[in-house]
Amino acid sequence: MSDLNFIAEPGKQQIIVTREFNAPRELLHRTYVEPELRAQWWGPSYLTTSVEKIDARPGGTWRIVQHDPQGNEYAFHGVFHEVTPEQTVDTFEWEGMPGHVSLQTTTLEEHGGKTTLTLNAVFQSVEDRDGMVDSDMRKGVEEGMNRLGELLRRLQRERRAA
Repeated sequence: MSDLNFIAEPGKQQIIVTREFNAPRELLHRTYVEPELRAQWWGPSYLTTSVEKIDARPGGTWRIVQHDPQGNEYAFHGVFHEVTPEQTVDTFEWEGMPGHVSLQTTTLEEHGGKTTLTLNAVFQSVEDRDGMVDSDMRKGVEEGMNRLGELLRRLQRERRAA
């Protein structure tokens, strides 16, 4: 179960996703910028995810490749524009449909030991945005966010045990 809020208003070029995690901001930020952590939660669990590159600095690039059980490959990449523990701004492009780039702003707001993640993805057109929604993006994002929540709980347990 998830407390994901997924907003895709008809006729708009954006998708807004929010979810609260019972974890501090610095830990959530690490799961975004450290390749070994990102690979553990990004995308649906039936895909194998490898993070080829995360150069988390303005002008740095990222590339993530996923494989399904049939051996098909799905690769995504982008460029970082801003990277701070409070906010990351980067582009997102699926290599299977080049030229359809979105700009993503991920904000992490900590309050009382919990952190609210807000993802604002702005697409070049309503059609591009609708294509992402129609690709069952919500399901993939929700599963990824659930996996992220599980990873954060495990990391915090390990931290307390150390």
